[in-house]
Amino acid sequence: MANQSEELFQKAQNLIPGGVNSPVRAFKAVGGKPLFIKQGQGSKIVDIDDRAYIDYCMGWGALLLGHCHPFVQDTLKKTIVKGTLFGTPTQGEVELAEAITQAFPSIEKVRLVSTGTEAVMSAIRLARAYTGRDKILKFDGCYHGHYDPLLVKSGSGVLTLSLPNSPGITKDTAKDTIIIPYNDINSLEIAKAKFGKEVAAVIVEPVMGNAGVIPPEENFLQILKEFCNITGSLLIFDEIITGFRLSYGGAQEYFNIKADLTTLGKICGGGLPLAAFGGRKEIMDLLAPEGPVYQAGTFSGNPVSVQAGLATLKVLKNSQVYKELEEKGEALEKGIKESASKYEIPVCLNRIGSMFTIFFTKEKVIDLKSASTSNTKIFSRFFNLMLENGIYLSPSQFEGQFISLSHSTKEIEETLEGVEKSFKTIARELELGPYK
Repeated sequence: MANQSEELFQKAQNLIPGGVNSPVRAFKAVGGKPLFIKQGQGSKIVDIDDRAYIDYCMGWGALLLGHCHPFVQDTLKKTIVKGTLFGTPTQGEVELAEAITQAFPSIEKVRLVSTGTEAVMSAIRLARAYTGRDKILKFDGCYHGHYDPLLVKSGSGVLTLSLPNSPGITKDTAKDTIIIPYNDINSLEIAKAKFGKEVAAVIVEPVMGNAGVIPPEENFLQILKEFCNITGSLLIFDEIITGFRLSYGGAQEYFNIKADLTTLGKICGGGLPLAAFGGRKEIMDLLAPEGPVYQAGTFSGNPVSVQAGLATLKVLKNSQVYKELEEKGEALEKGIKESASKYEIPVCLNRIGSMFTIFFTKEKVIDLKSASTSNTKIFSRFFNLMLENGIYLSPSQFEGQFISLSHSTKEIEETLEGVEKSFKTIARELELGPYK
């Protein structure tokens, strides 16, 4: 029987670079050919060969309610018949801005855009304008979109000049970005002594999600805030992933801390392209047309995306939502750890709320360096075994897995059965646990 995904991927490679429109979708990290998905409903997706999978990628974290949530779908149907783009203000964008500012007390004003990269780019520009400084401090392994100054890697030593992480990025573009390890207070102190008064902003994923899920160590975020207070730089929380996921007020509510600027995306767009950046009034008022910092976008505040976002946030305001997500996360974590222990599979499972990563390493994963000790070959085998068992994971060791409200208790149990079978196979192949 023909595999339509393979045939379509072969065709796509002649038309689209690498056959995909975002690199990680190509399955290079896990081997094999990517699946082409034609439909999603609740916690499940169906490929073009009519095979169904329990989905833990969930649009890379955007679909906290699950695929095709009835309220969101109904809202979209009512919206789209009125038009898809006007290039004018609409009532919906004011309502979404109000919902965001109510959820995040640190955001007094907000600007809607289309992508997370755009939100980060604009927040960095604002921070530089507000402080009159050039340098940006970021953390190794934190991803903030493909904005040139942040798509950089560490040099050979602590606090050496950053190096371009992609051809097309100039050394001059990278030179004002300082990179230090996540959760590393000592390196932060060195940065303060060496660059303190030159730093316009510290940008961080409050919970790393793009080197796998890595929570902050105790007091790490508070120490970042103190760094900014002392040096006069701004604290930017990239809550593209954590916003509305860890709690209704994101990581800032979860950890009880306020950022100066915040970037949001994914969930606040309800599964459609929408992102936002916002913060203190005196910073945001520098934006055109009120101030001199230019930023614009034809699709910013798109009326269809805005309504999907509003519908999603209305569901999430229910006080039981995050309790339910935590319970599902706890059940998955407990079952995965029990199976790993049973078969003596080297696993570090990092979870916070409804996001988690299974790292195949004995080390505690607290930063990119420790995450890099993971055995990617074992992850690749695990990914493909889970796929055979009808469970779709994000196709990279260094990505997060995401639980939605639509994942049922039964589907959690089916997932753990798949984990058990996959670990058993890996243990037998590697002669671990009972198979020594």
